[in-house]
Amino acid sequence: MVSDKEKIVIGSDHGAWDLKETIKADLLSKAYQVEDYSKPTPEPVDYPQIGEKVARAVSDGSVKRGILMCGTGIGMSLVANKFPGVRAALCHDEFTARMSREHNDANVLVLGGRVLDKDLAKDIVKIWLETAFAGERHARRVAMIEEIEKANLKA
Repeated sequence: MVSDKEKIVIGSDHGAWDLKETIKADLLSKAYQVEDYSKPTPEPVDYPQIGEKVARAVSDGSVKRGILMCGTGIGMSLVANKFPGVRAALCHDEFTARMSREHNDANVLVLGGRVLDKDLAKDIVKIWLETAFAGERHARRVAMIEEIEKANLKA
């Protein structure tokens, strides 16, 4: 059965592998299509390799949104925001998840596996996926971010 829900690419390093497995199972139970770019086991891996794969898929338009996870989420955020068109947001609660979508039109959610409870992380993902971009004055600001990106990132 093919889901009518969007395809989400996800990836994690070993520091968030357990959280990634929880989020992946939750997304699949809600009929999302999930493509996992993580290693198949929680063996140590360099997070930039995984972050690059997910961010590139969003950047090149293969998917609309992705979710990245590492120990704190900081490293994955740094990697993902190096790609044109990617607006990665590190979220630690429901409010930041909602605002990242409503105000910033974030297309990559980043979570910290060592700093978030699994139930809270599932709530953050749910809110992030269900919250629409508010547009209006926020669209002007996102456009400003895109102009800064064009001036400073090489495609």
